[in-house]
Amino acid sequence: MALPGLAVSPPTGQLTGHGLDGCYRDGLRILSRCEVRAAGGEPLVVQGRLAAADRARFIGTVRKAGERGPDPDIRMERLRSADGTEQLTFRSSATRHVRIPVEIRLGTDLAELGAVAVGLPGPELRAAVHGSGLRWSASGAHAVVSAVPAPQDVLASAGLLRWELDLAPGGHRTIELCVRLDLDADDAPGAHPSGGRRPRGARAPGTRNRVPVPRLRGDRPPRPWSPARLECDDHRADALLAGSLDDLYGLLVRDPAEPLDTYVAGGFPWRCGLAPAEALWTARMLLPLGTRLAAGTLRALARTQQATPGAEFGRIPGALRDAGPHAPPSCTGIEATLLFPTVLAEARRWGLPDQETERLLPAAERCLRWMRIASETTGTGPGGYVPDPAPDGPYRCETQAHAHRAALLGADLLAGFGSSDAVALREWATDLRARFRTDFWLEDRAGGRPAAWLTADGRPLPHLGSSAAHLLDTGLLGGGTLAPGLLDAARTDQLARLLHGPALDTGWGLRGLGAKESGYNPFGHRSGAVRVHETAVAVAGLAAAGHDKAAGALARGVLDAAASFGHRLPEMYAGEQRTAGGAPVPHPAACRPAAVAAAGAVQTLIALAGLRPDVPAGTVSVRPLGTAPLGAMQFTGLSVAEQPFAVRISRLGMGMVEAAADGLQLGS
Repeated sequence: MALPGLAVSPPTGQLTGHGLDGCYRDGLRILSRCEVRAAGGEPLVVQGRLAAADRARFIGTVRKAGERGPDPDIRMERLRSADGTEQLTFRSSATRHVRIPVEIRLGTDLAELGAVAVGLPGPELRAAVHGSGLRWSASGAHAVVSAVPAPQDVLASAGLLRWELDLAPGGHRTIELCVRLDLDADDAPGAHPSGGRRPRGARAPGTRNRVPVPRLRGDRPPRPWSPARLECDDHRADALLAGSLDDLYGLLVRDPAEPLDTYVAGGFPWRCGLAPAEALWTARMLLPLGTRLAAGTLRALARTQQATPGAEFGRIPGALRDAGPHAPPSCTGIEATLLFPTVLAEARRWGLPDQETERLLPAAERCLRWMRIASETTGTGPGGYVPDPAPDGPYRCETQAHAHRAALLGADLLAGFGSSDAVALREWATDLRARFRTDFWLEDRAGGRPAAWLTADGRPLPHLGSSAAHLLDTGLLGGGTLAPGLLDAARTDQLARLLHGPALDTGWGLRGLGAKESGYNPFGHRSGAVRVHETAVAVAGLAAAGHDKAAGALARGVLDAAASFGHRLPEMYAGEQRTAGGAPVPHPAACRPAAVAAAGAVQTLIALAGLRPDVPAGTVSVRPLGTAPLGAMQFTGLSVAEQPFAVRISRLGMGMVEAAADGLQLGS
């Protein structure tokens, strides 16, 4: 994957036209079939693996007619890139010249990715000869395959290219295919208001409407984060960090409106475009690697902010998403609107220059203004809470956590630039905190629990799920301190026990809904499946609150799960309880790669180091987990104040800064 290009195939490397198989560009399947035959049969593929997020490598052997013995003389290497190029190299170990026929059967339907993903592709198109290859056309789009060397025979009716390759003893020959997408002028990027092709109505599981895949062109953008590396006693952690950053680069796209601004798409196959909440979460979790991704993401979303006067003024649009069996769909636009000022405030603490912060400050102020207006009393609902979806509720527990954090960090941000609105925001947060501790806490014999939400008429519903972890995510303020939480110390301790208990902790991460709750489904999007992002939020929140044992156990569970997925975590997996010798079960509709899962893995690992910078004040503190759950760790290539930062954590849980920006004072 290297958006806007990507390729999907089974481990054999053969594109058969079944399922999601194919090469895609700008949201269209430009090649659904690419089947290789050599010496009259299919190569026997003995290994197929990702070489990087944007490249796959397949190794096979070719048996010639009449060949005896178990050892093949001809081997094939197939290297496929997400940009639409493919190299097939045939190597001979024979002691004499060998002549082998090679055939490649090609085809496509030029179907939209969303339609293919839900099993509604179009019919395969008829090919035409075009230069040294083939061409297919439909609805103003054209897929073109060219080959070097030129094939000796082209059969358009069968979509077939043929060669006769002569291999000298010990020699090799390479065939290179290049597939590209050509668009007519009225279907080019920017020709339609959506920035993509006219949608055909396909939508992702768990969402209520589909965001079109943007059409983006040009070279791959540079990585907007530092080249972080980890050396850990548990080497799986090193592989997880490297693999997650590779996945994130594969999902990195340029903003069509301003190509110098980049953000990370939500994930394949359902959210290959801008997903506002996921993009902001990803940018926030990658702040220890620099602020460039956060800045680009914030600028891109500021351009989408509602500017028409009215109830929606200041909100960042976003799709509805599945919210489990007990609640109506939740609006990711509300989450993104509340995340925007949080990400901007924390980016400043990590080193976003004041000039860039000031440019984004008006958009953050509009988000905060929308939040306060949305929380005003409407109808019979409880006053002072942010409804999700607005304006009628319900009033979700995690939404109040996002709003409380946005108010406190937003006030901190505004105060840093001399705004008098900071005082009113802090008072609003104080009032929310006082009422929340009464309205959202349910006492019971086990010590109590937070309510999942309040209904529109103010009744609390008790369902316990991983979304409660957001109550621990208070956010970073000045001096390396954390903002006050919505819960007091005793209730924070109780929530930590609940998150660490068997009802929520599967051993691989947190269930979306407790195993004993009504409506629990281990495969449910929000009703039981493990969502890596929320487990990462829990790890960071527990670590910040001093619950090292619980944070370490969850971090080890995610690391164990990642090993089962080849260090490429999916968006979610089944919330089945871990058993000896078991493995996490993939969710059939999960994005993989997924931005929040990859970024969540990065956050989970870096949270163990406990970094708390305050660049405007010139300080940074390191407060690692005393339990050192993964043993000794050394992070290099992090970024604080836009300068390299390195830290070592000993097996005793002691932190030592090994590289930092000049003038940055170290705190305890």
